[in-house]
Amino acid sequence: MTDYTKNPDVIATLDPIEFHVTQESGTERPGTGKYLDNKEPGIYVDIVSGEPLFASSDKYESGCGWPSFTKPIDNVTEHRDLTHGMIRTEVRSKHGDSHLGHVFPDGPTDRGGLRYCINSASLRFVHRDDMETEGYGQFLDQVEDIA
Repeated sequence: MTDYTKNPDVIATLDPIEFHVTQESGTERPGTGKYLDNKEPGIYVDIVSGEPLFASSDKYESGCGWPSFTKPIDNVTEHRDLTHGMIRTEVRSKHGDSHLGHVFPDGPTDRGGLRYCINSASLRFVHRDDMETEGYGQFLDQVEDIA
């Protein structure tokens, strides 16, 4: 079992938007995230800790301007967020404590009804072909069928 932690060495290498999103609970501009249109099979992990967060098989096009998922793999915590004059549910990584985005109850009803609206800047994508060598092999069954 891998020990995921908030890694100060990784935090020091984050670009300004990655730092703002993950460490200052910021948000990237809609439509600008590098994973918004990614349709490759694999998993999305916390850019700071490496902990697995979302599978590509749970990603869908919501039209909101950020990558959206119907459910997490694991390692997310939810917190009440009262900022910006709204009541929302913030999503953070469990071990890295990175701000990821928010979860809303307007996702596809046939897939649980939730929309995890996540900043690309908080994520690192691991392609299915690299999951085993990068230590994420146990999550291959949560990714699209392997041909």
